[in-house]
Amino acid sequence: QVQLEESGGGSVQTGGSLRLSCEVSGNTYASYRWGWFRQVPGKEREGVASINAFSTTISYADSVKGRFTISRDSAKRTLYLQMNNLKPEDTAMYYCATGSSEVTLWVGAYKYWGQGTQVTVSS
Repeated sequence: QVQLEESGGGSVQTGGSLRLSCEVSGNTYASYRWGWFRQVPGKEREGVASINAFSTTISYADSVKGRFTISRDSAKRTLYLQMNNLKPEDTAMYYCATGSSEVTLWVGAYKYWGQGTQVTVSS
């Protein structure tokens, strides 16, 4: 069973930075792709960034391009999301996920999900 645990969320002001981490336990496959997603109450969960196992293919939502960076440390079994120049509209619960067979921002492609970490950006 794959388990994911996010950390690193918090409250920052506009323009600030945060780095989210997602620690993985259990059996995963080299073919799995990884992603970060976010959700605000009353809205659908949306894809933020996705990466393959070798970090050779990466995809970002247009809303975060140039500000967010997804990365993986295979040795530490940890997925990261560096978020810079944060805006109030980035406020959401952030989730990491894996189990997809492709690099995609589509929520339905992922099998395993963490519990989320809250990010709040104040103006």
